[in-house]
Amino acid sequence: MPEPSPESGRDIATALADDEHRHALTPASAGVMAGGVLSGPETERIRRKGLGIGGWLCVAWLIVILFMAFFGSKIPGIPDPVNDVTTPRLGWGASGHPFGTDGQGRDVLSLIVNGTYNSMYIGIVSVFFGLVVGGFLGIVAGYFKGAVGGVLGGMTDILLAYPQLVLALSVVTFLGNSVFWVTVALAIVSVPVLARISRASTLSWSEREFVLAARAQGAKHGRVMLREIFPNVLPAMLSIALLGVAVVIVAEAGLAIIGAGVNPEKITWGNTIQSGITDLTDAPNIVLAPSFVIFITVMALNFLGDVLRAKFDVRESAL
Repeated sequence: MPEPSPESGRDIATALADDEHRHALTPASAGVMAGGVLSGPETERIRRKGLGIGGWLCVAWLIVILFMAFFGSKIPGIPDPVNDVTTPRLGWGASGHPFGTDGQGRDVLSLIVNGTYNSMYIGIVSVFFGLVVGGFLGIVAGYFKGAVGGVLGGMTDILLAYPQLVLALSVVTFLGNSVFWVTVALAIVSVPVLARISRASTLSWSEREFVLAARAQGAKHGRVMLREIFPNVLPAMLSIALLGVAVVIVAEAGLAIIGAGVNPEKITWGNTIQSGITDLTDAPNIVLAPSFVIFITVMALNFLGDVLRAKFDVRESAL
C-alpha cells in the first residue's frame, strides 16, 4: 500500500529533512567521494597543472645530458680525451681543466662529457628492453591469472629473488664486457621488476567495468589487453622506467668499480670513477666529479618519475 503523501508544507519540510539525514555522508566518506570525483574548476586546475619548478629543472638537466651524449665530442672547448693528454692528476680548477685530470693526464670533464653517450645508452636501452619484455609478460600474467599468471609470476619471483648484481655479473662474465653485453645483462635484470609492476597494475585494471564490458561484447583477449588495459598500465610503467634508468646507471658504475663493467677502453661514467680509485687520496676530483654528475642525473630521473606518477594519479582520480 503506497505511503500517504504529506499534506502540509511543514510535513514536506520534515520529510525532506529526514531523508537528508538518512543519506548524509560522514566526513570520511565525503572525503573519499571528493577525492574520487572532482568537478568544476578544481578538475580543470588539476588538468592544467604542470610539472612544477622542480620537474622542469629535472627536464632541463636531462636535456643537457642528452645533448652531451649526442654532441659531446663537438662541444667547443672540450678536449679530446684520448689525444689531448697533459699533466696527470691535476686538481680542481687547473688551467684549462676545471675538473682536473686523471692519472693518465686525460681531462676529467672531457671523460664525463664523452662517457655520457655510453652510460645513457646502457641505461635507456636496457630499461626499454625490460619495459617491452617485462611489460608484455606482466600484462599477460595479470590478465589471464590462473595457470598462466601463476607460471609467469613464479618466474618473475625467482628472478627477483636472485641477487640482481650477481645476475648481471654472471651474464657479463660469460658473454663479455662490451657495451652491448653489459646492456643485455642489465636489461635481463630490469625485466622482472617491470614485469612485477605491470602485473600488479593489470590485476587491478582487468576487473574494471569497461574491461568486463569489452569482454562481454565479444572482444578478443589481444584487443582487450592492447586497447583497454595497456593504455592504463603504461603511466605506472613509465614512471618506474625512469627510476629503472637511474638504477641501471648506478649499476653500470658499480660493475665498473669492481672490474666487471664495460671494457676500460670504452669511456663511461663508471670507468671514469674506476680510473680514479687508486688516486682517491691524492686526486679525489677524479672520482667526485663523475659521481656528482651521476648523483644529479639519478636524482632528476627519480624526481621526474615521482612527478609523472603523481600527475597520472590525479588524472585517474578525476575520472
